[in-house]
Amino acid sequence: MKNFFWAIVLISQFSQPVRATVWPDSTGKPADSLRRVQLNEIVITASRVPESILKSPVSIELLDSRQIQLSAQPSYFDAIENLKGVQLLTSSMGFKVYNTRGFANPTNVRFVQLVDGIDNQAPHIGAPIANALAPPDLDIQRVEIVPGAASALYGLNALNGLAQLITKDPFSSPGLSFSQKTGVNHLNDPRISAKAYSETSVRYARTVGSRFAFKVNLTYQRGYDWIASDATDLNPNANTSLGLTGASNPGSDLVNKYGDESPNRQTLTLNGKKYVVSRTGYFENETTDLSLRNLRGDAAVFWRIRPSLTISYQYKAATLDNVYQRTNRFRLDNYMLDQHSLTLESPSVHVRVYRTHENTGDSYNIRSMAENIDRSFKTNSQWFSDFSSQFSASTAAGQAVNDALQSARSTADAGRPEPGSVVFNDQVAKLRTINNWDVGAALQVKSWMYHAEGQVEPTRVLWAGFRQKTGISLLAGLDYRRYVVFPDGNYFINPDRTSNDLIYDKTGGFVQVSRSFFGEQLKLSGSLRVDKNRYFDAKVNPRISAVFTPVEDHAVRVSYQTGYRFPSLFEAFSNVNSGGVKRIGGLKIMSQGIFEQSYFRNSIDAFQAAINTDVNTNKLSSTQAIQKNKELLKSNTYTYLKPEQVNSIELGYRGLFFDRKLYIDVDFYYNVYHNFIAQVEANIPKGSNPDSLAYYLADRNQQDRYRLWTNSKTTVYNYGSGVGVRYSAGRDWVFSGNASLAQLARSDQGDGLEEAFNTPKWITNISISNPAIYQNVGFSITYKYQSAFLWQSSLAAGIVPAIKTFDAQISYTVPTSNRVFGPLSFKVGGTNLLNRPYTTFTAGPSVGGFYYTTVVLAILASN
Repeated sequence: MKNFFWAIVLISQFSQPVRATVWPDSTGKPADSLRRVQLNEIVITASRVPESILKSPVSIELLDSRQIQLSAQPSYFDAIENLKGVQLLTSSMGFKVYNTRGFANPTNVRFVQLVDGIDNQAPHIGAPIANALAPPDLDIQRVEIVPGAASALYGLNALNGLAQLITKDPFSSPGLSFSQKTGVNHLNDPRISAKAYSETSVRYARTVGSRFAFKVNLTYQRGYDWIASDATDLNPNANTSLGLTGASNPGSDLVNKYGDESPNRQTLTLNGKKYVVSRTGYFENETTDLSLRNLRGDAAVFWRIRPSLTISYQYKAATLDNVYQRTNRFRLDNYMLDQHSLTLESPSVHVRVYRTHENTGDSYNIRSMAENIDRSFKTNSQWFSDFSSQFSASTAAGQAVNDALQSARSTADAGRPEPGSVVFNDQVAKLRTINNWDVGAALQVKSWMYHAEGQVEPTRVLWAGFRQKTGISLLAGLDYRRYVVFPDGNYFINPDRTSNDLIYDKTGGFVQVSRSFFGEQLKLSGSLRVDKNRYFDAKVNPRISAVFTPVEDHAVRVSYQTGYRFPSLFEAFSNVNSGGVKRIGGLKIMSQGIFEQSYFRNSIDAFQAAINTDVNTNKLSSTQAIQKNKELLKSNTYTYLKPEQVNSIELGYRGLFFDRKLYIDVDFYYNVYHNFIAQVEANIPKGSNPDSLAYYLADRNQQDRYRLWTNSKTTVYNYGSGVGVRYSAGRDWVFSGNASLAQLARSDQGDGLEEAFNTPKWITNISISNPAIYQNVGFSITYKYQSAFLWQSSLAAGIVPAIKTFDAQISYTVPTSNRVFGPLSFKVGGTNLLNRPYTTFTAGPSVGGFYYTTVVLAILASN
């Protein structure tokens, strides 16, 4: 608790009186948020129409304003982590990614994030940039999470789940409100001193007469990021035949050190033996700015043409400076997103069009930055030549091998730019402008996404008579989406040359039918969705479900559905020069000829390792070792991309007990995945003489390296279950908890290319809260446990240790009867309260304690 005490002292130096969300009611009395669980609370995401949680045909997790107010997390976006079945991946302090039900990835193209029905993804990667375009705390009404496949209604990429962030209506929530969060992190961090955090928000909403309203939000966030500094060796066996392991391994590849990867290694023949040697490289925090800055805002106007018909226009924009992760780690710098949307809404008709624009600004690839700083002062050929010469000279002078290796590295590194030096900083400034990762580091992408959709529920108004006679409800929708990318020549090209821009589009539609039987006790629903992409045949996504409510407050549900995911823009069309490796999209138009001529990199690595072993320990010549081991080489058997698919069945139960004080929600699911979209590494020999193929592949300099998007041949089965419990013990005490199990069941082939499961077996959250433990003082405390699990990715693989953390908050509200000012509220809290650093995935940053205060003030509207 010493960390928490000093955090409060530090926070007090930065605190300013302003505001977050008003969580007491208008009288200033704390809201009784969880004592009475209402299964009739209305949600919209599970079925795209308003319905009670009780009647939802699939699992849905709700985070409403009352739960947000009681959360020990500093924001609603952080509080999502404590919902049942949700896995959080922290790429950086300002970039958090959610996933449900397995197969997680820091850039999660299988999980969709909507804001009031609008997809807020970054177009070029097909996944959301965390909360860059998300609403602020002041404007959030509730969050709805649908775990598992939602493709039958939403299409898109909703194979693993869907998050819907729903904002406040300015007609019902007018007024001016302010929020100031002030915090501190990196306490007792041996790498750096404590750093301050600040987040300032303002929301203003007003009605003009009875028909017009508008709202404006603005948020500015700044701080210092978590540091990724894992020094685990990913290439520990490179020189085992020479007895060089651990710190003595000259071919090491440290997780968060960049510039020592495979393209930056060579096999050197020294004194008749083969040594694998890598260049020195730089750690992440030596090569990049870790400051966090995020400015985002939105403005919207609403016109109620009639009481039941509203048209609205909204503009959102954000600039972002922080770190994020894909296949490599990236620094987003002056990264910009903006979005225009126009919506027409009535009880039975919903039409929306929007456009999202993305500009990566001055962003860069951290790995490419590190390896090209190394190359900037000395080419690979010169560096390895200097290394070899000095090693030979040192051993001839009688030095031991380990000492000679150190001398060789020191000599080869002579003149190498030191982090923070003028030469180093000049190289950073230069490389971040060069849009070719073989020689530079810039990420220069400009992309657009256009989306139009319409939804009609004819039986609500137009065919109300039909619904009354038959009991049948109908819902139908259509959508069209187009991605447009300006070809930058490195990240994307236009392969068909039909226009200046690269264009990728999709059309889809769905129909949903539902009917209740036996006096509303049984509700049956069925939906069918069809999506078509110009590069693929039409794909059909059905969903059927049944909800049985034998008595009030108890319901059992069962559903079956399929989901398809078309390849994202990046998976389909990427064309990246990345440190000697060419990353190519999996469409035939991009990769024809490469699949057919290439050899698996893992077989080439095994071939080269076997050669080294035979030369070093069996005293064979290089030619003899090549001939002996050439059968290890395997040609690439994968081919062009296809959509991936999941088939899913789910069972669930919701109910209330003990005079509605105990709420229980249980679910079980079983999934079958086909055609996982993943990457295969394969190299093509540069020479054309078939008799010399093994010699080409024995030499790193005689082959072209590729990383290709393709599909796994494995069918993968996984299952899981979750239980959530909330109990109101009286006097405003609430005890809640959830536990979720996710398990990889089996795979029919295990070809090694299936997407990694990357999910802990157990995630558990336990909370105690009381919004009014003493007068206007409230508190909550949450314990989180996440079991250790295996993480596998192209960047790094390893065991992610178990997570055990405490989060807590204490709040105080100053009530008021003033007609101008609402209540003033204060919140002091901490996450990872005991400051025990953890990571959420291998190669990710180390997350320590974060301690904060939030001050909230509302000014009531008067029209």
